[in-house]
Amino acid sequence: MKTTRKITILGSTGSIGVSTLDVIARHPDRFQAFALTAHNNVEKMLSQCQRFQPRFAVMLDQKSSEQLAGAIKTANIKTEVLSGIESLEKVASLPEVDTVMAAIVGAAGIRPTFAAAQTGKLVLLANKETLVMAGRIFTDLVKQHHATLLPIDSEHNAIYQSLPHHFNGDLVAAGISHILLTASGGPFRCASLDSLKTVTPEQACAHPNWDMGQKISVDSATMMNKGLEVIEAHWLFEAPPDKIQVVIHPQSVIHSMVAYVDGSVIAQLGNPDMRTPIAHAMGYPERIESGVSALDMFKVAHLDFEAPDFERFPCLDLAYQALRAGGNMPAVLNAANEVAVESFLQKRMVFTAIPTMIKHVMQTIQQEEMMTLDDVLRTDKLARAKSHEWLANLQ
Repeated sequence: MKTTRKITILGSTGSIGVSTLDVIARHPDRFQAFALTAHNNVEKMLSQCQRFQPRFAVMLDQKSSEQLAGAIKTANIKTEVLSGIESLEKVASLPEVDTVMAAIVGAAGIRPTFAAAQTGKLVLLANKETLVMAGRIFTDLVKQHHATLLPIDSEHNAIYQSLPHHFNGDLVAAGISHILLTASGGPFRCASLDSLKTVTPEQACAHPNWDMGQKISVDSATMMNKGLEVIEAHWLFEAPPDKIQVVIHPQSVIHSMVAYVDGSVIAQLGNPDMRTPIAHAMGYPERIESGVSALDMFKVAHLDFEAPDFERFPCLDLAYQALRAGGNMPAVLNAANEVAVESFLQKRMVFTAIPTMIKHVMQTIQQEEMMTLDDVLRTDKLARAKSHEWLANLQ
């Protein structure tokens, strides 16, 4: 008889969190939403608590926590409301919890994701920043505490599915030539370079295939999202930068591929719906129903591929540079990008200034090795400060 797995969802009100709850709802005998967390979306969190009755609900923002607590009491829901980063770490490491969906966007998700790994959880990783900013530290932590790490990004999940079952991080021993990381190319794949200077936040967030939050949508438009995924792939699969090739595939049907030395290329295909990788990781090694419709190959009809244009997408090139440099550079890249994207969304700078800011900050901060999470967070703080300095001088 299968036991019900208790899950903490870090970032339950975001797109990944909502999709995770949808999969949970399809398998109430297998999964229980034990703890839900969010930043400040009280209305959505209240709705989720009413439906899933979690033991805990955590709001990172104190005022939002107080509002939620009042609404929870009025609705006579037995969920306990907590607040702050320490509470995020608490619900990620509770002894009752065996699975943690790490889906908080940005650097805010690092500490609770670390807490989950330190307590030996099954970590379903959708938070790019944990590996981008602290790849070596985090992967060592996973091994040290016998945690299990499964990727949720559709691309990395596709690579995971396309690797040999016995893969242990040695590409040569597994007969792997290289990894093919697919990218849609975002909304500006065919736009003129001149037109990028006048791109609006609304245009940047209009992704042709995926329904994502604003930050990830802008990252997709600049292809920084793919750059961060290159860094992720390096740590997940122990692949050097020259063994990770980005391939633009506008249809977003092939989610990524693995090329082998015998000439074979194994790919994972499916409709662009995050419930597929979520269900794969939640049910692993079994396959469970996700709610995603089967891929209609006749409707797809054809698949296109092209090489990325680094002049159009300088953020992708900056990510490769940061990965090759190593040390603190990926964390610097990530922090500068977060500030740049936020500033663009607030209409404080133009779209084409995003890579300019990131490049400046990377050149300003001295390269160094990072040994602890405190080193990572200190680098993050410094890079953000340098980014705000650049922005102040711009204005």
